[in-house]
Amino acid sequence: MSPIRMSKVESAMRVVLAFNDALNRHDVAGMMALMSDDCLFENTSPAPDGTPYSGRVAVTAFWEEFLRAAPHAHFEVEEMFGQGDRCVVRWKYSWGASGGPGHVRGVDVFRVTGGLIREKLSYVKG
Repeated sequence: MSPIRMSKVESAMRVVLAFNDALNRHDVAGMMALMSDDCLFENTSPAPDGTPYSGRVAVTAFWEEFLRAAPHAHFEVEEMFGQGDRCVVRWKYSWGASGGPGHVRGVDVFRVTGGLIREKLSYVKG
């Protein structure tokens, strides 16, 4: 891979890691600062296809409600890799204090363009 292409992949991965850090701080403004105005987020629920949220207003409202309802929400990055403007993160989501009482594992497929997350497509085991 050329140094220019590697730099693009690394840049996308840094944006996604910053997004995850903001998510774990429950900092919706910080998360949305890393998403494009025309962002798309596909939630894992309800099965089998999840719910799509399109645009800054809808995605912001989702995250505000999600974090209000899950005050101990924490996402641990278990593995991450990228290719071009895509970044894939395998994660563990815990919703109880100190990592308990429950968790699920899943994968997010991100598209990062212009230094911002344009798509976050989420999939969960279950």
